[in-house]
Amino acid sequence: MTLPLLGVAIRRGDLDVLRDWIFGPGRAIEIQDFVMPEVITGDCGPLIASYRAALDGHAGARGIHGPFFGLDLSNPDPEIRAVIQARLLKGLEIAEALGATHMVVHSPFTYWHLLNRRNYAELHGQMLEAIAACLAPVLARAGDIGCDLMLENIDDTDPGDRNDVVTRIGHPNLRVSIDTGHAQLAHGRYGAPPVVDFIAEAGAHLGHVHVQDADGYADRHWHPGEGCVPWAAVFAALARSPAAPRLILEVRDRLERLPMTVAALEERGLAR
Repeated sequence: MTLPLLGVAIRRGDLDVLRDWIFGPGRAIEIQDFVMPEVITGDCGPLIASYRAALDGHAGARGIHGPFFGLDLSNPDPEIRAVIQARLLKGLEIAEALGATHMVVHSPFTYWHLLNRRNYAELHGQMLEAIAACLAPVLARAGDIGCDLMLENIDDTDPGDRNDVVTRIGHPNLRVSIDTGHAQLAHGRYGAPPVVDFIAEAGAHLGHVHVQDADGYADRHWHPGEGCVPWAAVFAALARSPAAPRLILEVRDRLERLPMTVAALEERGLAR
């Protein structure tokens, strides 16, 4: 198989540290400064201008992580939903300004929803309807600017739930994202399927992967190799996937060590 070229999630300072490693092979980046409410609701112009100048000459794909704190896509209240839509539309405005072609948004499904699916038989359908209503104007705008929304697993324990959303909405700019560490947490804590089954279940809907390691207990965002995610099996599952997802390393600390982390994966014949 062709080894995947790994991209990286960054904030502004990280770009200066990793510039040569990113720019040389044309790695994809995912800009994550705009997830914070105080950033996205403020004047984003100076930060956007700083990125635009720093990214001059960058040939890789670009994306952003959209806002998510307190933004439940399945909220049934239309007034609250309007605020969520406004935040996501602001995210797309930023994505357009930065030439980003994906924006990550968070799934609202939790373990409680899985446990109570029979107890509240109507809930799953109601959630799908609410998500569709919430994302309708956002996806319309995403289509206009050529940006895909990537629906990421957070507390998801049923890997089919996000597929249900994508199928129900049926918009070409809505795809599934898998965070490997979140899936490992759900597997370890809730008995959810393993990471490889999340990948298999996503099928052709898979557009994006957050590559991070964890211990099956918490959301660690460790470098691959520091936790218990079975990376050989994960990359083999990605190679079997009918999709060609964008792969983004999303680690919390020591980003300056990422070249060594990726070199270790390359030595194992997994990535580059």
